[in-house]
Amino acid sequence: MARTNPKTIARAKRVRRIRKKITGTIERPRLRIFKSNKHIYAQIINDTEGKTLVSMSTVDKEYTPGEVTKKVDVAKVVGVMLATRAKAAGITKVVFDRGGSVYHGRVKSLSEGAREGGLEF
Repeated sequence: MARTNPKTIARAKRVRRIRKKITGTIERPRLRIFKSNKHIYAQIINDTEGKTLVSMSTVDKEYTPGEVTKKVDVAKVVGVMLATRAKAAGITKVVFDRGGSVYHGRVKSLSEGAREGGLEF
């Protein structure tokens, strides 16, 4: 049933269209975002080797929400924590892959948090 849902088909088309244009290299890996209804996941990927270099999500053991409860604010915290992990791994520049989602809300908040943390894209 999910295969014939027009929203799912449109999202898959957007993902394919974005991935044709965006690839992560060693110099500028790809920052990929996936969001579910409950959690948000972000990873920095080197597409030439097919390896995930750095990842961060709300289900990560190091993630502690503290007093932040709104999903948009949680996404910003995840973005800042991802940026600190990336800087520790020696990554400063990335290519942003919103993953078929609209650049609004949690996606925008995570990217702003990553920029505040020191990533350039």
